[in-house]
Amino acid sequence: MQPNIVFAFADDWGRYASAYRDQPGESSIHELIDTPNFDRIADEGTIFLNAHVPAPSCTPCRSSILTGRYFWQTGMGAILQGARWDETIPTYPLLLEKAGYHIGYTYKVWSPGVAVNAPYGGARTRYESAGIRFNSFSEEVTKRPAEQTIEDAKKELLDETGANFDSFLETRSNDQPFCYWWGPTNTHRTWEQGSGKDLWGLDPDDLTGRMPSFLPDVHEVREDFNDYLGECLAVDAGLGVIIDRLEKAGELDNTLIVVSGDHGIPGFPRAKTNLYNLGTEVAMAVRWPEVISSGRTINDFVNLMDLAPTFLEAAGVEEPEDMTANSLLPLLKSNVSGRVDSERSFVVTGRERHNLAREGGLPYPQRAIRTDDFLYIYNFEPDRWPVGDPEGLDDPNTTPPPREEILTNYHSVYADIDKSPTKVWMIYNRAKKDVRPRSRGSR
Repeated sequence: MQPNIVFAFADDWGRYASAYRDQPGESSIHELIDTPNFDRIADEGTIFLNAHVPAPSCTPCRSSILTGRYFWQTGMGAILQGARWDETIPTYPLLLEKAGYHIGYTYKVWSPGVAVNAPYGGARTRYESAGIRFNSFSEEVTKRPAEQTIEDAKKELLDETGANFDSFLETRSNDQPFCYWWGPTNTHRTWEQGSGKDLWGLDPDDLTGRMPSFLPDVHEVREDFNDYLGECLAVDAGLGVIIDRLEKAGELDNTLIVVSGDHGIPGFPRAKTNLYNLGTEVAMAVRWPEVISSGRTINDFVNLMDLAPTFLEAAGVEEPEDMTANSLLPLLKSNVSGRVDSERSFVVTGRERHNLAREGGLPYPQRAIRTDDFLYIYNFEPDRWPVGDPEGLDDPNTTPPPREEILTNYHSVYADIDKSPTKVWMIYNRAKKDVRPRSRGSR
């Protein structure tokens, strides 16, 4: 019997889940959060330790995942600003639909671009009748009516996720297999300052001494990171709703569930849009009890574009000849933990451009290869933006502009780093002796 396929894919989620806390070499940040629903998928299936995105920017990453090709093989579909989908390039959801699957999505698949979410069928396969407020989780809960509790406000947004998924399930025919993409964007900027503590009880001071070494270990940066972790917990809570609906429908054990995200944390140096680990490394867990043994850990290097041929093979649908990715089913069907396939000893990632902040700006092409021991990043045009010194901000003798001005007017400075309190703090304090090496080294 063909399995259902559910892909939970959170924008900018990175690799923050409590299932990673006991893995060797992992950040102690995982000890501060609890993600029971991701952990359940990992415990009842397989967790991946070396899952990377093909590109640490949403549009090229998603073009790769949908097509099973490297992003530079998807033409204009891989450009964040000005993307246009080439309908001659096949995508796994539309191939599954042709094979009889009921397909649909909620929230983000492939955007911004023309036509929005075209590779998943566009507006005709969208299921958002209950709304899209979940995508602004912390803002929505923070601005709740005075008479509403935090938990009630959270439940209202989680009910939205459930209702959207229900509307998708209700429209399929009889026992038709389905393929669903749940793509929340709340882990993408912006989120409410202080929400990690106010809404989730996470204390930013608990991050003291746990932050990546290249980030300033100061309250403003810790709070920013802490608020992001709160959004990660919201994603996990939404995942729990999807799992619950599958159980109630009697479909959970015949469903191939994959949970991941499209790159690292936004608004921090070396993360989103960059080829360091913090940018390309993501959480990934897979559950399919009919095929996958539970409790396994795989440390093979995998690229998320490998999911397209995986989904097609699982459904018994022939993959296109020009699909360059490789199915993960051999890894998933194995009973072995650790390194399963000796040839999966590296992963290739890259970028062309993310945000061309200035008129006439040029792409900033990079490629990288990550192995067990090394990360090699090659900059093809190191003299281009964003390596340069925009607005003279790298001069330690200049007086920093007011923080309010930085927050308002400096989005185009180091534009591959999203607007954030961390970015403001680093620009404002860039000339300080203990900050300057971090500021310069972040590029």
